[in-house]
Amino acid sequence: MPIHHVGLVVPDLEEGKAFFLAALAPLGYKEFHSFPGLAVGLGISATQADFWLSAGKSPEGGPNKPPSEGLHFAFRAESREVVDQFHEAALKAGGKDNGAPGLRQYAPGYYAAFVHDAKGNNIEVVHM
Repeated sequence: MPIHHVGLVVPDLEEGKAFFLAALAPLGYKEFHSFPGLAVGLGISATQADFWLSAGKSPEGGPNKPPSEGLHFAFRAESREVVDQFHEAALKAGGKDNGAPGLRQYAPGYYAAFVHDAKGNNIEVVHM
């Protein structure tokens, strides 16, 4: 995949970390890097921490960044069952349903689920 990693500024780093660790656990995501009070790196291995959460604080004393809102992230799943598990885990962790698991018209065999996080970011997990 050409994208090395993406970052999301969350309003509360510990709450954001708890939500995303629970929601992405079915995909094998864990916390691999931590900069206390600043950021955490999540991924499927320490060398593939491709999803970063930030408190929006500048370690150099620069201006703080506001929480990310209205973004869309899509994660690839190994199976339809993982898509279902993501949707269930994300809702239990406090996410809001934005599309139950099912086939979509985007492409043949496109099976996905969508959940909004606390700031309205649209988190998708897809299996094709």
